[in-house]
Amino acid sequence: MTVDSFREYLQKLEAEDQLTRIEEPVSWNLEASAITMLANEHDDKIPLFESNETESAQLAGDPYRGSQRRPWDRIALGMGMPPDVSRREFYEMTIDRLQDPRDPESVSTSDAPCKEVVNTDDVDLLDYPWPYIHSGDGGRYSNLHTLVAPDPDSDWVDWSYHRTMIHDSETASVLLLAGEQTPNLYYYKYERRDEPMPVAIVVGAEPAVQFSSVMWIPTGRSEVEFAGGLKGSPIELVPCETNDLMVPATAEMVIEGEIVPNARRDEGPFGDYFGYMHGPRRSMPALEVTAITHQKRPIVPFCVEGTGVGYTENSTSSMEIGCVGPDATLGLRAGGFDIDLCVPWQSTPRTVYVISTNSTSPGYLHELANFIFTTWGMLHVDFFVFVDADVDPLDQRAVLESLALHADPDEDFHQFGVETMPKVPLNIYQTPSEKGNVQTGTSKAKTAKAYIDATRGEDEAPDPTVEDVDTRYWAQTLLTDAGANADHLQFIDPGETGR
Repeated sequence: MTVDSFREYLQKLEAEDQLTRIEEPVSWNLEASAITMLANEHDDKIPLFESNETESAQLAGDPYRGSQRRPWDRIALGMGMPPDVSRREFYEMTIDRLQDPRDPESVSTSDAPCKEVVNTDDVDLLDYPWPYIHSGDGGRYSNLHTLVAPDPDSDWVDWSYHRTMIHDSETASVLLLAGEQTPNLYYYKYERRDEPMPVAIVVGAEPAVQFSSVMWIPTGRSEVEFAGGLKGSPIELVPCETNDLMVPATAEMVIEGEIVPNARRDEGPFGDYFGYMHGPRRSMPALEVTAITHQKRPIVPFCVEGTGVGYTENSTSSMEIGCVGPDATLGLRAGGFDIDLCVPWQSTPRTVYVISTNSTSPGYLHELANFIFTTWGMLHVDFFVFVDADVDPLDQRAVLESLALHADPDEDFHQFGVETMPKVPLNIYQTPSEKGNVQTGTSKAKTAKAYIDATRGEDEAPDPTVEDVDTRYWAQTLLTDAGANADHLQFIDPGETGR
């Protein structure tokens, strides 16, 4: 079943008893984020804050945060998948959908919920309850939205995900790190031509749109078409009021504007996904708002980054596991690499990935690493672990076993890359001076990119698991006759043995 809007998604959460409505007034100033953080840490229901200081909008705290044992489960719900889908089944279904993109459809303004209220005159960002998320943040943020920006040289329009710090009624700063698609459009095209970049920030988009905006969709390909594939039906679009961009018709809110050339506003510090306060404050491109359209009492989603010991208990980390992993798997296969799965490490999904592959020669793995670390989507991932194809990368215990048994600390740990390669300037081990270029937001530090070869070498012993069907059937029968719990044994069909 398709999920056509963010509100419909929240209704599905409520129907599954996974959402709690908080009617008592809760402040956007740390209170909403504190309650959300506790819900995240205790694996509780998703909080919907119905009342706050402004009363112009509602807040939804980490709406896509999965359960701690199944971090992909609410992503699956947002894509209309069965509630009990396994992680491998989820991967396979998501990959199938990504291979079936759907062209969007246009609807009239009168049929678009995001046009219930249209304001192009006295625009005021401060009319809305943008949350102050962490004590020590540089300001209030919108940090769970989709940024729409066009390529000036083609028909391609990029849909991406970049946090935005609110400054005053009409301006904000946007975290644009060179090496990613939208920042590259701004820094290397619009700004060099001294032209503003028209943008639309879509707040509370339908789940498939939000999910596609965090994926590594190739440059030049349309995220909205892949969102349609994830949803299983076309995304409905409507034109903006003050530029030529098309945006999702069912969005809760759309902020229209332009990111002006050679203008910067302060951005940060911000309590980031590494679980610490990222700083120092730095300059980022300035957004000037030209219009705001929205539904009546829109619902503004936000994410409490850095929640939990492993920092997986929030929306963005759950989306990394549920959205980016399958997309990266498909991308590497499309690149011609013989891989089974590309999987974010469940406890730290935005810093470590595991890849299972049939081809494990050192030269092949180095070529694969070269492809990965020069791909814009890998900007924030520090290192990869390569394992054999018969090791399940979804099983952290199996991966750790491969690391312990097959990764030679002297030969199999490889630092990779060049200092000029764009790198995320958020790593906790970088000094303020190493965090780098204030113009493009990239790090000047020596690259932290590395990979570990945890595959078996040619001279290493094979897996001693008993594969002979007859022997396994005999052993299972003997154990059962001796009183072993049959529920703990994976029984062989007697027909397979020829008995």
